[in-house]
Amino acid sequence: MEILKQRPSRHPAERLTLLVLLLLSSVTLLTTLGVILSLLGDVIQFFRRVPLAEFLFAPEWTPLFAEPRYGIAPLLAGTFLVTAIALFVAVPLGLALAVYVSEYLSPDKRARVLGVLELFGGIPTVVFGYFALLSVTPLLQKVIPGLSLFNPLSAGLVMGFAILPYVSNVAADAMQSVPRSIREAAYALGARPYEVALKVVLPAALSGVIAAIILAASRAIGETMIVAIAAGQRPTLTLDPRETIATMTSYIVQAATGDQPVGSTAYYALFAVGFTLFLLTLALNVLAQYIVERYRERYE
Repeated sequence: MEILKQRPSRHPAERLTLLVLLLLSSVTLLTTLGVILSLLGDVIQFFRRVPLAEFLFAPEWTPLFAEPRYGIAPLLAGTFLVTAIALFVAVPLGLALAVYVSEYLSPDKRARVLGVLELFGGIPTVVFGYFALLSVTPLLQKVIPGLSLFNPLSAGLVMGFAILPYVSNVAADAMQSVPRSIREAAYALGARPYEVALKVVLPAALSGVIAAIILAASRAIGETMIVAIAAGQRPTLTLDPRETIATMTSYIVQAATGDQPVGSTAYYALFAVGFTLFLLTLALNVLAQYIVERYRERYE
C-alpha cells in the first residue's frame, strides 16, 4: 500500500489501477502459499506414520510391497543423476552459445538466434521424451553394452538440449548487461576478441551465468515427461546411467495414475515426495536470486 501513499492522485481511476496492479503482483506469493498449505496437511499425515529418519536415509522406496519402505534416497539419486547428465550437456553448449551470441553476432542476428532458441524451448517435453526413448536409446545401445531400454543416460542427454535455452539465453542477457566501455578498454589494451569474451566479459557477468546454471538445474529437477517416458519408473539406488531408475517427478506421475487407496501411507507418500520436490526447486530458485543480488557487478 506504500505506492498509494507516496503520491496521492486526484484521479480515482489511477488509484484503482494501482490497487489492481498491486493485487495482481501478489498472485505469485499467494499461489506459493496455496501450494504449501495444500500439501502440508497430507505431508504431516505421512510423517505421523513414517519416521523422518527412514524417509531421509532408508535405501529403498517400495511403497506397494508387503513390507513397504519409504526411503526417498533412490528417487533423489535418480533425480540428481539425470540432472547431472543434463547439465553436462547444457552448460558447456549453452555458455559457448551465449558467448557467441553476445560477443560475435550483430544485434539483428542476435535477436533472431535468441528467438529461435526460445521457440526451441517451447517444444513440448513429451516430444523430447519419445525422441529419447525411440531414437537416442537404440543408438546408444549399439555402442554401450548393457544399456537398459529405460535409462537415465538418454533421458539426461535429451534433457540437456531441452534446457539449453535456459542456460544460453539467461547467460547471454547477463553478458549483454556488461557495459561496452569495459570491452573497449580491453581492446585498447590489445586484447583479442576471444580474450575479451572469456577473460573480461564472462567474469564480469559471472553472477548471472551461475544463476542461469542454477535455474537450468531447477528446471531439470522439475522435468516430468522426459524422465517418465525415457528413464523408467523403477526406484533404484544407483549412479549407473545404464540402469533403469525413477526420479521424484516420474514417481509422482506413476503414483497419481495408480490405485493407492485414499488415506493409505502410499497415498500420503505422494504428497511427501511432491513437497520435497517443491522445497528443492524453491531453494534453488532462491539461491539463484541471492547470487544475482549478492555478487552482481554494479556499473556507473
